[in-house]
Amino acid sequence: MDMNPEETARHNYYRLFMLRNAEIAAIGLGIAAAMLLFDLHLPLRTLLTILALIVVLNVYTGYRLRTGSRFDNNEIFALMLLDVAGLTGIFFYTGGASNPFVWFYLLPLMIAATILSRWQTWSMAVITVLCYSALFFIESPGANEHAHHGHDGDDGFAMHVLGMWLGFVMSAGIVAVIIVGMAHSLRERDRRLAEAREESLRNERLVALGTLAAGTAHELGTPLGTMAILTAELESECTDADNELKKKLGIIRNQIDRCKNALSALSASAGAERAESGHRMQVGRYLDEVIDTWKQQRPGADLHTHIGKDMPDADILAERTLTQALINILNNAADASPEDVSLEATWTRDELAIDITDRGPGLSDEIHSQLGKAPVTTKHEGLGVGLYLAHATITRLGGRLAIDNREGGGTVLSITLPLLTDGNED
Repeated sequence: MDMNPEETARHNYYRLFMLRNAEIAAIGLGIAAAMLLFDLHLPLRTLLTILALIVVLNVYTGYRLRTGSRFDNNEIFALMLLDVAGLTGIFFYTGGASNPFVWFYLLPLMIAATILSRWQTWSMAVITVLCYSALFFIESPGANEHAHHGHDGDDGFAMHVLGMWLGFVMSAGIVAVIIVGMAHSLRERDRRLAEAREESLRNERLVALGTLAAGTAHELGTPLGTMAILTAELESECTDADNELKKKLGIIRNQIDRCKNALSALSASAGAERAESGHRMQVGRYLDEVIDTWKQQRPGADLHTHIGKDMPDADILAERTLTQALINILNNAADASPEDVSLEATWTRDELAIDITDRGPGLSDEIHSQLGKAPVTTKHEGLGVGLYLAHATITRLGGRLAIDNREGGGTVLSITLPLLTDGNED
């Protein structure tokens, strides 16, 4: 199961906590071994003070983990910098650059390369190199003790220490360049895999909806046909005096015809014929047709249209599924605020931009996060598939759909669609 960024940061925070526990144990054992086994005279009080500060830092880390706080990579980076400062203090009082464990500086650098951003990794590389360089060029209080044990004036040993420093600088550069690139590639691969899994899940849901649509169209075809026949017979039986009844029957017949046309579209989209096949149409004329069709369905709703003036001549692929998607979006906006729905459209020769706004209650964060991924609805009687299918249709056509809460209440839904270039209707 994929983890979100906050969960990933929490796991990394826990790993950092466990690694620091090992670091504290290693430092304590190293100080004890140096004094008891090798009889080195170290500034014990200073070292224990630095070690105590590292322990306090880890206690704070454990407290943050226990309280279930929110974590991010910036906090992890700051804690790792404090770890580097603690290591620098320990190394400074235990031989400086000649300390055989000075390669520990590579650990926070490698951790940063695998879990943190590129700039944080390069910052960690620069800081660790500067700390190591400071140990090399600034005489450590522990260096005299090291010299007392047989290395004072040893040019070979000095060259060895210099070689260790140069090796560390080169290693830091390699880690920052190669491992950062590899980590970035792995994260990019994981992101694309997650997107592919999400797309596959959406496609499975769409296939299930298509199968359901075909079955529903087949089951409803017979009763609608019967209702159409009975309505026609009732109209024929009406006398001239029954004008009002005849008018109402005509409305019923028109609504039945609309239902039959909708079922035809469902059957077509399920495979009887290509419902998505369309024809080239001038953008402005297509938008006028969509708006007129919607107004016939929602005569009580008030739509404010703002079509850009002096727009270039451009054509769009006018198809039934796109028209239905736009109508579904307008219906959702009208359901949210029947008296305040607006449509604004502008376009270039290559792209159409449509903003549909309302003054409804807006969307919660939970519903907003599921838009386009699963059917969702804010209406008690709604099935939640209208906006889901609209998102799928617009995406299939190479467009984009985004929805956000509007300042002052309501939502704004932004649609971008590619327009047809000369000689291209695919």
